[in-house]
Amino acid sequence: MTDQVTAADSGSTPDIPGRPASASRTTLSHIMTHNDTNLLGTVHGGVIMKLVDDAAGAVAGRHSGGPAVTASMDEMAFLEPVRVGDLVHVKAQVNWTGRTSMEVGVRVLAERWNESAPATQVGSAYLVFAAVDADGKPRAVPPVLPETERDKRRYQEAQIRRTHRLARRRAIRELRERRIAEGLGD
Repeated sequence: MTDQVTAADSGSTPDIPGRPASASRTTLSHIMTHNDTNLLGTVHGGVIMKLVDDAAGAVAGRHSGGPAVTASMDEMAFLEPVRVGDLVHVKAQVNWTGRTSMEVGVRVLAERWNESAPATQVGSAYLVFAAVDADGKPRAVPPVLPETERDKRRYQEAQIRRTHRLARRRAIRELRERRIAEGLGD
């Protein structure tokens, strides 16, 4: 699916009314159990990544008004370990939209299930989703309308990340083509 998100995806779709960033925001909460742990007794990074993908997918589907698939995950950062008994909150929102794709920002917070201390941020990630129709083909998404200064900052930062993703993809493609032309292949 990543290959279908291209440079042509950069423009918004004027014939679809925009949706405010708050319209699709969501929080997914889950208590961590022994089934979620690794050999060190902390929660598997993959368990956290699945929660991140689930929350981001819900937000992307909500914003786009239909199915959306994960095209890429950027910058998954694990800031603190998560332990058994932690109540994990995964907060997600659409930061930026193109023609058929959306960047979803996710913050992961954890708190002890039996304490009243505030939750602390334990991770963050950025994911790109492509909206798809019933045949799995890309479909247009509504523009996201940033509402707050924080939303505007997230939108601008998402544009920078998108530029870097496209530049990285282009540089890798050019390198591969050059190696093939030189007869080096894989």
